[in-house]
Amino acid sequence: MIYNSIKKLVTYGLETGLIAEEDKIYTTNELLEALNLDEYEEPDETYTQIDLESTLGEILDYAAENGLLEDNSTVYRDLFDTKLMGLLTPRPHEVIRTFRELYAKSPKAATDSYYKFSQDTDYIRRYRIAKDMKWVTSTAYGDLDITINLSKPEKDPKAIAAAKTAKQSGYPKCQLCMENIGYRGRTNHPARQNHRVIPITVNGKPWGLQYSPYVYYNEHCIVFNAEHTPMKIERDTFAKLLDFVSQFPHYFLGSNADLPIVGGSILSHDHFQGGGYEFAMAKAPMESSFTIRGFEDVKAGIVKWPMSVIRLQSPDTKRLVDLADHILGAWRGYTDEDAFIFAETNGEPHNTITPIARKRGDVFELDLVLRNNITTEEHPMGVYHPHAELHHIKKENIGLIEVMGLAVLPARLKSELELLSEYLVEGKDVLSNEILEKHADWVDEFSPKYDKFTKENVMDIIQEEVGIVFMKVLECSGVYKCNEQGRKDFRKFIDTL
Repeated sequence: MIYNSIKKLVTYGLETGLIAEEDKIYTTNELLEALNLDEYEEPDETYTQIDLESTLGEILDYAAENGLLEDNSTVYRDLFDTKLMGLLTPRPHEVIRTFRELYAKSPKAATDSYYKFSQDTDYIRRYRIAKDMKWVTSTAYGDLDITINLSKPEKDPKAIAAAKTAKQSGYPKCQLCMENIGYRGRTNHPARQNHRVIPITVNGKPWGLQYSPYVYYNEHCIVFNAEHTPMKIERDTFAKLLDFVSQFPHYFLGSNADLPIVGGSILSHDHFQGGGYEFAMAKAPMESSFTIRGFEDVKAGIVKWPMSVIRLQSPDTKRLVDLADHILGAWRGYTDEDAFIFAETNGEPHNTITPIARKRGDVFELDLVLRNNITTEEHPMGVYHPHAELHHIKKENIGLIEVMGLAVLPARLKSELELLSEYLVEGKDVLSNEILEKHADWVDEFSPKYDKFTKENVMDIIQEEVGIVFMKVLECSGVYKCNEQGRKDFRKFIDTL
């Protein structure tokens, strides 16, 4: 009965603190309106510890049966249940006030509360993220995090067709703009009625703090410019990153690079990603140190990591900004033909930096990852990019999250790896299956390492080998390789500083 489902959703709002007891009747009436109901009879049943996924499922099934959904598909169901959750979500000023009150006590208390809130509103769909596959692979560089992302819903054919014919809108300009707060969404843009942003000041300018709806790691936050302005790695970038971690010292913050191939998926809106998680790269030690003339007070070194990383440490953020800017300028203009590093070809720039900031006690830390996006006939997707033999696992660009040691792998791999495990246990020819044939060379490479594949060990083996592939992906993406020649070439650049 729909009345039971309404009562459960209102109870959920009360249990999570999204609404107060005084809001109960009002919220019930709001839900009735959304469901095109004129009346309501309060069920006698008492409900506690409401399961949000099943409750929303009941209401969505009712909506589909009663013609309230254009189509009973994930896209339209998501648009509708976000509208319902928006009715339970407090107004922006209330959320902001709570955050600031808690921040006055402690930055961590403020983010803890806001993170829970973002989950309670279903902006972060806990039940979908729980479906993501996650494991850890130990390597020479540390423990790499591997995820197969299943939480981002795939669009169905009807929704794709609708999105193509939908009126092209410039509002909001992109999915990171402030105008997304409370936006109803459409087939080609997610609904955001349950979305709230915390306004913050970064380096003297208005910015916003929110969480990623697909949280790839703990408290995966996005910090974005209040204005829709393109991303750029420059002196101010380092100042912004360090200013944020001085305000939120329990979070790291990093930026994607600002060039195609080595940059992120959204280069049109200036933004960073951070959160309460320590990646393998952050744990990696400096394998050697060096001093840069004029910056003798700043500790600097090369990080033991498959990407090419310079780590800077100092209690003085201005000194870090000055030195990082100096290194960026030098790297932008640096060419070493013997190492196949070109600052530009035919007027197209290739060198940039992926920067990550964190605070450790009284010391600020900046990791500068050297990036280059040059392409060749042999490597049309990028020389310092996953090479073709690794594309069966990871073909996409290596952005900030991967750089730090977390693989975000495509959803297709879940079913492919499950099928592959069956073939290995049963001793079938992988090449005989068109879905699996792309994995054949890989299987031939790792199979001799193992005596026997069994139902008990096969998935552990496959996951381990996927982790090794990701390590190779990172090694491909490093402009200087972790060998004697690579370190020699790396030092050659450092000597120019």
